[in-house]
Amino acid sequence: MATAETATTARSRTIKGADHPPLLAGDRGPIAMSRPGLHETVLQILKPLPRGAILDCPAGEGALAQDLIDEGFAVRCCDLYSELFRLDNVEIKRGDLAGTLPYDSGSFEYITSLDGLEHIDSPPQAFREYRRLLKPGGHLIISVPNIMNVEERLKWLLFGYTSHFKPLSTQSKAKIHYDCAGKDEIAVHANPIGYNELRYYLEKNGFEIQGVYRDRKKGNQWLYWPLVAFIRLLAKLTPEKRRKDRWTEELASDPVLLGGNTIIIHSIRH
Repeated sequence: MATAETATTARSRTIKGADHPPLLAGDRGPIAMSRPGLHETVLQILKPLPRGAILDCPAGEGALAQDLIDEGFAVRCCDLYSELFRLDNVEIKRGDLAGTLPYDSGSFEYITSLDGLEHIDSPPQAFREYRRLLKPGGHLIISVPNIMNVEERLKWLLFGYTSHFKPLSTQSKAKIHYDCAGKDEIAVHANPIGYNELRYYLEKNGFEIQGVYRDRKKGNQWLYWPLVAFIRLLAKLTPEKRRKDRWTEELASDPVLLGGNTIIIHSIRH
């Protein structure tokens, strides 16, 4: 259990010099690389739950870890690029979600894994690791870019790609390589993964979904209401058995169809 003293100490942040272009530079503490609203939603999910050992992976610079410490969790962190972590006195290990993480089985009551699955080449392995590392009854909170909201569905139809998974041209790859100091995995979205795939891998590995959330409402959603109404009308006209088999109601729900930039799923390991 993290103590008040631990939380205070953790605010002593490792300072890194401005020796590289924008994404990684700056004499500052950790900043969130996720979309606004994501961390706040995750903290609201965790707030009523008992405190315990939590793994944050990928941890990035440590912005979420700081919030979790402040909430009283015993936080341990892991990231492919552990050198980017900016919190002192907080454990950080190097690890790849597409491989085996450096922890014993059943080490945690909670795992937060935000905006990581879309960056790796083997999402199924990550779900196996989530199961291995969590104790029975442990909580998993994951997030990925929402490729199934109405705006992204329309963009896919019109352009053949979504906002978060654009073609990686030579020029765009060169910019990412420069901005990330060669750590391309920080910014490259390699695997579009939506609600269907997330639910499949969760259930395959013995997780039960407790809730599906969005980071925040998008201000322009009213533009798509005619299309949303049509999609939901089709859903209602679909036979009941087919609706159940195809997760029709879930796919037409607010967090998925009217979701923001990110979809968040809270599940429990059996």
